[in-house]
Amino acid sequence: MNTDTRHHRFGRVALVGRPNVGKSTLLNAILGTKLSIVTPKPQTTRHRILGVETRDDAQIVFIDTPGLHQGGKRALNRQLNRVARQVPEEADLLVHVIDGVRWREEDEAVWQLVSKQPAPCLLVVNKVDKLADKKALLPFAAEVTRERGYAAVHFLAARRGDGVPALLDEIVALLPEGPAEFPPDEFTDRSERFLAAELVREQLMLQLAAELPYAAAVEIEHFEDTPGLTRIGAVIWVEREGQKGIVIGAGGAQLKKIGSAARRTMERVFDRKVFLEVRVRVRESWSDDAAALKQFGYSE
Repeated sequence: MNTDTRHHRFGRVALVGRPNVGKSTLLNAILGTKLSIVTPKPQTTRHRILGVETRDDAQIVFIDTPGLHQGGKRALNRQLNRVARQVPEEADLLVHVIDGVRWREEDEAVWQLVSKQPAPCLLVVNKVDKLADKKALLPFAAEVTRERGYAAVHFLAARRGDGVPALLDEIVALLPEGPAEFPPDEFTDRSERFLAAELVREQLMLQLAAELPYAAAVEIEHFEDTPGLTRIGAVIWVEREGQKGIVIGAGGAQLKKIGSAARRTMERVFDRKVFLEVRVRVRESWSDDAAALKQFGYSE
């Protein structure tokens, strides 16, 4: 670990933005591994997740946050917004991610939050690969930044990694000097047990339609490493009996599909064989129950 503070930089960088703009995709692209789950649905990220990128000249601790969203009156929604609002206060640098050339009311709410922080803020215009007219980028950026004090603007296609190296270099340049605080081979503060739960929840969001994934939480009941095999028992919690039937599917087919896809991803992420058993249980209105939120890890 580099301890020469004269030439080494260290700092915490908060990735902020409204839901579904690509914050988790960006973090995964920077780390070169799957840390944060990614789906097309808003509110995929429910936790504050640290991702550690170590270079010869710097160590950057990225904080992936739930998207700051409006509406949603349940305890879970309030907790997600609480986490999203607290994280910028911890950061040495803020990265505000938006989706293409669209500035929405929720984007403005994020700016109002980060503009109150002393840390500099970079604007990342993501998903530029999906724009039919690239000529709109510069005028849009000029308009957005005219009265907002962003330190710089970067155009990215995080899903493909386009623009990520230049963004990373600028982040390093803006960080304070200091020694690394994490071992060079450590890329997150989260356990494999946590990641296993998230990978099951990712499949719920990818494979189930409409609002049902938002009524589901995943809890790991047991996680056991044996030679050559990791055994994992997961419980999917839903809020109503009818939702349980949808998750299980006819003859258990839907649950089997969710479990098989999650297991395959776990084997890639953990780099070993996994035996995964998934069950479904009902806990009524868990997303508005403080005790349930604590049990499922949402009250950190």
